Amino acid sequence: MTTGTDPAGDLLALQVDQVLTASRLLIGIAAQSIAVVDRSISLPQMRALVILVTKEEMDLSGLAKAMGVHASNATRACDGLVASGFVDRRSDPGDRRHVRLLPTVLGRELFAEITERRRIAISEVLLKLAPARRVSVARALQEFSRAGKEIVSLDLLTLGWGAVKKSPQR
Repeated sequence: MTTGTDPAGDLLALQVDQVLTASRLLIGIAAQSIAVVDRSISLPQMRALVILVTKEEMDLSGLAKAMGVHASNATRACDGLVASGFVDRRSDPGDRRHVRLLPTVLGRELFAEITERRRIAISEVLLKLAPARRVSVARALQEFSRAGKEIVSLDLLTLGWGAVKKSPQR
């Protein structure tokens, strides 16, 4: 939204709109990667799976905190993941009152497949740019990610973006 009275504010508003447009593309890629691989997994379940794959294991309260939801919501997400064979529940050997949540081999494979589909889709978009522009875009996004590190470390990770992995250069 531009007002014409604050050029700096108008420029920032334009930049925000441009980043929002790019984020819609990335969110679309993320959503499609989940839908194509396995329609039986919901977004909250995917968030839980990503956290468990990247953190190795945790208890239910830790998962709920990492997801930013009430424990009952995390429990529902885990129930579906356990039923689908993507997560195991195990008693904590140090305290049997606590249950540890661990991704299964099947859960890790699902995460890897979804991540690879995203990597391919993003590569296809990047390959439409000239090599110098790809470098500029990657650097700008890296800088953007660093500037919003708290958002990246919690929200994007729990939405299933996963860890950065080096791809072969094309």
